[in-house]
Amino acid sequence: MDGVLIHEGVPVPGAADFVARIRERELPFLVLTNNSIYTRRDLADRLRGMGIVVPEENLWTSAVATARFLADQMPGGRAYVIGEAGLTTALHEVGFVLTDASPDYVVLGETRTYSFEAITRAIRLVERGARFVATNPDPTGPSTEGPLPATGSVAALITRATGRDAYFVGKPNPVMMRAGLNKIGAHSETSAMVGDRMDTDIICGLEAGMETILVLTGSTRPDDVERYPYRPSRVLQSVAELVDEI
Repeated sequence: MDGVLIHEGVPVPGAADFVARIRERELPFLVLTNNSIYTRRDLADRLRGMGIVVPEENLWTSAVATARFLADQMPGGRAYVIGEAGLTTALHEVGFVLTDASPDYVVLGETRTYSFEAITRAIRLVERGARFVATNPDPTGPSTEGPLPATGSVAALITRATGRDAYFVGKPNPVMMRAGLNKIGAHSETSAMVGDRMDTDIICGLEAGMETILVLTGSTRPDDVERYPYRPSRVLQSVAELVDEI
């Protein structure tokens, strides 16, 4: 989503036409984001306000992927959660109980107000045996004033204090991609991943066996591509170049 359809809260030129063409052709698709703050309904509304119409069932967030993963691992489990409505809603929807009393998991997601008290509680619960899961490994997030510490950075703090590594469900973990493919009944050999980041989107699509298309409307510059030991199938200026191909 970010860097492909929108960038810093502004729609990418051609993004609305790109999504509209996919829907017109009735092709199965998902819009992915590692952002776990918002619910799918909230994101659908935000995109609609920018002229990009994506039904909420076509949004696949790291929060939803994490909730589905945990439901598969331990149906009806218990979790202590640090995060916003996107994560807590997704966990409630799969039947998890949110509690700080003997949880099975500590689940870390994105929030703009990380609490030292909540992080301390998480550390103590992990030390007592709670499994440590996080929505995504991104170390920072964008803001109008500069980068903000994000899930990956806070997870590193908890890991440093406990010696327990988090299991990250979101990109670049192919678990998120494969679960998404299953959701829409698609096969990797006939699907493509369009993203703006080499270290999450492109490697995630590559490891899931998909065609990968890097667009330069987000965080990756042309010179950055050469620094990685893997390459996307294609590099385009933006999704606008794909509209006539669909």
